Amino acid sequence: MISLAFVGVGLGIGLVIIGAGIGIGRIGEGATQGISRQPESSGAITVAMIISAALIEGAALFALVIGFQMSSNLNGTLLKELGQQQNTTIVEEQGK
Repeated sequence: MISLAFVGVGLGIGLVIIGAGIGIGRIGEGATQGISRQPESSGAITVAMIISAALIEGAALFALVIGFQMSSNLNGTLLKELGQQQNTTIVEEQGK
Protein backbone atom coordinates (compact mmCIF):
# COMPACT_ATOMS: atom_id res chain seq x y z
CA MET A 1 0.00 0.00 0.00
CA ILE A 2 2.94 2.29 0.68
CA SER A 3 4.12 1.93 -2.91
CA LEU A 4 0.82 3.41 -4.11
CA ALA A 5 1.43 6.38 -1.83
CA PHE A 6 4.79 6.95 -3.52
CA VAL A 7 3.06 6.83 -6.91
CA GLY A 8 0.52 9.37 -5.66
CA VAL A 9 3.24 11.75 -4.47
CA GLY A 10 5.07 11.40 -7.79
CA LEU A 11 1.91 12.09 -9.77
CA GLY A 12 1.12 15.08 -7.59
CA ILE A 13 4.55 16.58 -8.09
CA GLY A 14 4.31 15.98 -11.85
CA LEU A 15 0.89 17.63 -12.05
CA VAL A 16 2.20 20.66 -10.16
CA ILE A 17 5.05 21.10 -12.62
CA ILE A 18 2.80 20.62 -15.64
CA GLY A 19 0.25 23.08 -14.24
CA ALA A 20 2.88 25.71 -13.53
CA GLY A 21 4.36 25.31 -17.01
CA ILE A 22 0.98 25.67 -18.67
CA GLY A 23 0.13 28.69 -16.52
CA ILE A 24 3.36 30.51 -17.28
CA GLY A 25 2.96 29.67 -20.96
CA ARG A 26 -0.52 31.17 -20.96
CA ILE A 27 0.78 34.30 -19.24
CA GLY A 28 3.50 34.66 -21.87
CA GLU A 29 0.96 34.16 -24.65
CA GLY A 30 -1.35 36.80 -23.22
CA ALA A 31 1.47 39.26 -22.66
CA THR A 32 2.77 38.77 -26.20
CA GLN A 33 -0.66 39.36 -27.66
CA GLY A 34 -1.22 42.40 -25.46
CA ILE A 35 2.12 43.94 -26.40
CA SER A 36 1.49 43.31 -30.10
CA ARG A 37 -1.88 45.07 -29.87
CA GLN A 38 -0.67 48.00 -27.75
CA PRO A 39 3.10 48.41 -28.00
CA GLU A 40 3.03 51.63 -25.98
CA SER A 41 1.95 49.74 -22.84
CA SER A 42 4.62 47.06 -23.10
CA GLY A 43 6.32 48.15 -19.87
CA ALA A 44 3.22 47.71 -17.72
CA ILE A 45 2.33 44.41 -19.40
CA THR A 46 5.83 43.06 -18.89
CA VAL A 47 5.84 43.98 -15.20
CA ALA A 48 2.43 42.32 -14.68
CA MET A 49 3.63 39.24 -16.58
CA ILE A 50 6.77 38.88 -14.45
CA ILE A 51 4.84 39.31 -11.19
CA SER A 52 2.24 36.73 -12.25
CA ALA A 53 4.90 34.25 -13.36
CA ALA A 54 6.76 34.70 -10.06
CA LEU A 55 3.58 34.00 -8.08
CA ILE A 56 2.93 30.84 -10.09
CA GLU A 57 6.51 29.68 -9.58
CA GLY A 58 6.20 30.35 -5.86
CA ALA A 59 3.03 28.26 -5.63
CA ALA A 60 4.67 25.47 -7.63
CA LEU A 61 7.75 25.53 -5.40
CA PHE A 62 5.56 25.41 -2.30
CA ALA A 63 3.69 22.39 -3.68
CA LEU A 64 7.00 20.66 -4.52
CA VAL A 65 8.28 21.19 -0.99
CA ILE A 66 5.08 19.67 0.41
CA GLY A 67 5.41 16.74 -2.00
CA PHE A 68 9.01 16.08 -0.99
CA GLN A 69 8.08 16.28 2.71
CA MET A 70 5.30 13.76 2.13
CA SER A 71 7.78 11.51 0.36
CA SER A 72 10.26 11.68 3.24
CA ASN A 73 7.45 10.92 5.72
CA LEU A 74 6.51 7.92 3.60
CA ASN A 75 10.14 6.77 3.63
CA GLY A 76 10.15 6.88 7.43
CA THR A 77 6.88 4.95 7.59
CA LEU A 78 8.18 2.38 5.12
CA LEU A 79 11.36 1.87 7.11
CA LYS A 80 9.38 1.37 10.32
CA GLU A 81 7.11 -1.19 8.64
CA LEU A 82 10.06 -3.07 7.16
CA GLY A 83 11.79 -3.09 10.55
CA GLN A 84 8.68 -4.49 12.21
CA GLN A 85 8.35 -7.19 9.55
CA GLN A 86 12.00 -8.20 9.98
CA ASN A 87 11.67 -8.30 13.78
CA THR A 88 8.57 -10.48 13.47
CA THR A 89 10.40 -12.83 11.11
CA ILE A 90 13.40 -13.07 13.46
CA VAL A 91 11.17 -13.81 16.46
CA GLU A 92 9.30 -16.51 14.51
CA GLU A 93 12.57 -18.14 13.41
CA GLN A 94 13.92 -18.12 16.96
CA GLY A 95 10.71 -19.74 18.23
CA LYS A 96 11.12 -22.73 15.88
